[in-house]
Amino acid sequence: MTGLSRRKSLLAVTLGNGLEIYDFAVYSFFSVIIGHLFFPAENATLSLLLSVATFGIGFLVRPLGSIILGQYADRHGRKAALQRIMLLMGLGAMLVAAAPTWQQAGIWGPIILVTGRLIQGFSAGGEIGAATSWLLEAGEGQSRAQRVSWQMVSQGAAALSGAITGFILSHSLSIDALYSWGWRVPFILGLLIIPLGFYMRSALPETHFTEPATVKASASLGLLIKQHSRKLILGILLVMKSTTSFYIIVYYLPAYMVNTLAYPASQSYWLSMGAALITLVAPFFLGKFIDRVANLRVIMLFSIVISTVLTLPIFLAIIHHLSLPLTLTLIGVDQVMANLYAVAFFVLILEAFPAPLRASALSVIYAFGVTLFGGFAQFNVTFLLDLTHNALAPCAYLVFCGVISLGAIYFWKTKASSNMEQLYVN
Repeated sequence: MTGLSRRKSLLAVTLGNGLEIYDFAVYSFFSVIIGHLFFPAENATLSLLLSVATFGIGFLVRPLGSIILGQYADRHGRKAALQRIMLLMGLGAMLVAAAPTWQQAGIWGPIILVTGRLIQGFSAGGEIGAATSWLLEAGEGQSRAQRVSWQMVSQGAAALSGAITGFILSHSLSIDALYSWGWRVPFILGLLIIPLGFYMRSALPETHFTEPATVKASASLGLLIKQHSRKLILGILLVMKSTTSFYIIVYYLPAYMVNTLAYPASQSYWLSMGAALITLVAPFFLGKFIDRVANLRVIMLFSIVISTVLTLPIFLAIIHHLSLPLTLTLIGVDQVMANLYAVAFFVLILEAFPAPLRASALSVIYAFGVTLFGGFAQFNVTFLLDLTHNALAPCAYLVFCGVISLGAIYFWKTKASSNMEQLYVN
């Protein structure tokens, strides 16, 4: 591929994951408004809990999406799967953007909203496996982490776009306008990307990871579970820290700072945008670094220890309203470590499974890990805050997840499959 076509292909592959993260980001930033509009309740905490539960409910169908769409990607190719996933994402995004409120349609409003989130969650379940497998397979082995890092770059770009959109709307519209129509604007903007994404994916070159007949014979969920169950379980636990860190630090932090600690909304957005900016910039350089280091487990151990140790100082700085530069620095170091861990994790998992099972394996591991620990992270910490009335509850949750993932890294022992090929694109 030429340089221009390679960049177009990278954009086409990562656009879907970016759109998913963008929608999640703007939903998080407007979760309080969505709670009031779709789940009116006398208790403000109950309204917010129902709103973040709707955010999390899309994750319940991720495992189903990971099994069905991951198998499809392994049997019929990455390109075919990525095209269909983009269409599903568009349908889900349309329902969320157009859902009538409780006042407009009664119970049908929340039903349409939840249906949209379920479709988004189903499509997201297969997106990460198909897209990241394509990135690994789309070139020579020595730059595999650099290519895979674009998955995290897309998440950073999407989270930053969501944060900026939320910041602009919150500061340019009145409260009445935000409740009336302003909260829908970022979802509509995301929906407009779908036609472009589908068109770009239709021109995507397929990776020739193995012969089609061999793929259909060996791309079996039963075979994956029978031969690789230990790696699947440990892989799910490896996701635990990175997903909770991402969803709490990048997405939940603004709502936590405003609702729990009475911060001005503008200051909370700066912290979230800073974390997103790091995820946009850092992974590309971290991918280059990982390509030069042979032992992925050492990288993951180092990064998760540093990130977990920094959790308490970060929350103490926020709770005690320490200077913004200091807080941003702590979060910045933490997010660099989190991104280093995430890129190494993707490469570790992809290289641990044979090509005919690769998309399914990563889809299942990531979907179950994100569902169990990331998707409901906001709900869990909101519940813990209400139960304990302790502002450090999110910190305790993150540290707990870090310790579990640290144990999973310690027990992970695998070698790249002997039947893995060096894979190239037309």
